Parts: sequence; structure tokens; C-alpha cells
Amino acid sequence: MFCGIDWAERHHDVAIVDDTGTLLAKARITDDVAGYNKLLDLLAEHGDSSATPIPVAIETSHGLLVAALRTGSRKVFAINPLAAARYRDRHGVSRKKSDPGDALVLANILRTDMHAHRPLPADSELAQAITVLARAQQDAVWNRQQVANQVRSLLREYYPAALHAFQSKDGGLTRPDARVILTMAPTPAKAAKLTLAQLRAGAEAQRPHSRLRHRNRAAAGHLPFRVRPPASGGRGRLRSPASGPAQATDATCLAADDLAKAVEAAFREHADSEILLSFPGLGPLLGARVLAEIGDDRSRFTDARALKSYAGSAPITRASGRKHFVGRRFVKNNRLMNAGFLWAFAALQASPGANAHYRRRREHGDWHAAAQRHLLNRFLGQLHHCLPTRQHFDEQRAFASLLQAAA
Repeated sequence: MFCGIDWAERHHDVAIVDDTGTLLAKARITDDVAGYNKLLDLLAEHGDSSATPIPVAIETSHGLLVAALRTGSRKVFAINPLAAARYRDRHGVSRKKSDPGDALVLANILRTDMHAHRPLPADSELAQAITVLARAQQDAVWNRQQVANQVRSLLREYYPAALHAFQSKDGGLTRPDARVILTMAPTPAKAAKLTLAQLRAGAEAQRPHSRLRHRNRAAAGHLPFRVRPPASGGRGRLRSPASGPAQATDATCLAADDLAKAVEAAFREHADSEILLSFPGLGPLLGARVLAEIGDDRSRFTDARALKSYAGSAPITRASGRKHFVGRRFVKNNRLMNAGFLWAFAALQASPGANAHYRRRREHGDWHAAAQRHLLNRFLGQLHHCLPTRQHFDEQRAFASLLQAAA
């Protein structure tokens, strides 16, 4: 028996077929506990048990329904919607489409090609928790930068002095002292009413270190707060960042900081954290993001090539007749690739071997991104070897030929 579920926001369509492709049952369930119980009853009527669970195909890998289906030993297959659309064309050329029909297509995918698809990994509960936290923290960081860009755009138009005071410092407008000053003085008119001592006190409250106090004092002292009335008039009041994006910036910064602490605490509890932290360029946050995407199910990737393809660091070949093209992958885990680029960039300063590898790729004609991707590809191969063998990263073994050549 094979089950296909067409996932939607409020309801899901279910189809069960046998090994000949005969439709045995179909139903529509709601996205709640009652709907899930109805699904379990439907599966049990067709032979589902803890010893022989019926495999399920669905077009998503997240959500409460998927989490509930993964509680036992059942195999759950997340089928890419693009792949499911190609399978739909096998059953008819009229391009008709319906939710029950999509559920039937998903069930037949498992019946005919289950060996060609990978089930969702059996990660530990701690690894799944790290995945949720790391992805939430990554989203918070992206959201923080997006909101900060909106604030920067507003400040350029009517309050450039505040922008110039912090844009050259680490963190820019997301710094705690910058957020405090923008809250105290959201417009030039309000800033003109504050004394320099008040601005310094607000900045120093967030940065008690003496060196940072000096930098904030210098920044506050150079702010040309008193500007002509037209620049601080109605437009400044209407588009004041304190009434919108600036407050959102403060909220996203606090959320990102809180999630970062939770991610680091959970990551250090995992048994793979020490191995990941032994790699140059990987800290607790980046290490947690890498672990969140690759998981701790050792059977998930049969070899290093599978991991590299999943991350998108391995090139893809398109060969047909006289045409032969080798290029980068566009279908990949974007979160893992984002963390991988940061990993490779940080490793250039932390590892002489990684730096030598990057320089050699640049000398061979690779652009910066291609050289970084090649370095990440090498790191992932080494990581795939170290995790199951429980070995820490060894610089001399990882880049032996490059280090000897440099010497």
C-alpha cells in the first residue's frame, strides 16, 4: 500500500493505492487533530501497523502533519512540487489538475519510483530542535538586515546625520547604542531638544566599555542636529523611523540575539558540536546552521558526493550529443549554501590551508564565488568523513599537499 497526501493550508486530500495502482480509498481531512485521527483510521483500515507502516508521500517536509507522521517508523517522502508536476503529465496530456488527482499522483510516485526518492531523515529530537532554532535565528538575521535597510533608506532622505554617525561602525544601525539614540531622537527636530550629555548617556548605557564610550561620544559630538526647518518639517514627522521601521529593527535585533543564545546552548549539547567546531571558520552559530541542515542521521547521505550535491557545492553536468556543460547547481539547500559561503569566507583567515586552496583556485581562473564554492565542497567532503569516524579536523591532513607546496 502507498499513500499520497496533497497538502494545503486548511485541508489535505488523501489517496491510497495498492501495488497495481488501483485506488483503494480517498478522503479529505482537516488540518487539526480530528483530521489526523481520520487519516490514521483510514490507513489502519488498509493494513497500516507499527510493524508495517504505509509509506506516505507529501509535497512538504515541514508542518504539524509531517511531524505527526514522523513520530513512528513510518517513511515519509517529501516530493518536490516541480517533480510531482512532471509525474502528473504521465497520466494525461490535457493538463487537468485537482487536489484529489495530485494526491493520487503522489501515491503512484511511491508505487513506481520509491527507490529514486529519499525519505525524510530520522534525526534525533535534539537535532530537530536545533533545526527549528537555527532556521528561526537565520530568518531573524535576514529580517533584521531587511528592516535596517528600510531605516537606512529613510534616514538618507531626511536625517543623514544619524546615518553618518553609525554607518562606519560594526553593526551600523543595528547596534544597541544606535537604536537607543534613534529612539531618543527619531527626527532632527527632537534631537535638537536633547543635550549632548543625554545622548552620550543613552549610548554609554548600551556600551559600557571605555573604548566604545569614546567612539559614541565622538559620533554624538559630530552630529549636526540643528538643521533648517524644511528638512525637519512634515516629511520628517510622517516618515519618522521611530514610528515604524526603527521599532521593528529593535524588535528583530532582540529576537535575533535571544535566538542566538538558544541556538548556541542547544548546539553545544549535541555530540557532533565538538567535531563541527574543530573546523576552521565554524563557530557555534554557523556550526548550528550546518548541523540543522545536514542532521545527525548517518544514513541520510550515502557518500560525500550526495552531501555536496545537497548543499549545491558540487557542479552539475549537462551532456547531450556534442553539447557538454559543467556549471553550478541552482536546485539546492539555500540555507546550507548561505551558511557554507560564510564558513568558507571565515576559514580564509583561520586556516592557512584553506587560504592556499582558495588562492590556487583564483590563480586557475575561478571567480571569488566559484573559489569559495570549491573550498566549501572540499570542507563538506572532510566533514562527511569526520562525523561518522568521530575525528576532529586536522589541518595538516586536510591540506597536506598545499601546505607542503607553500613551505
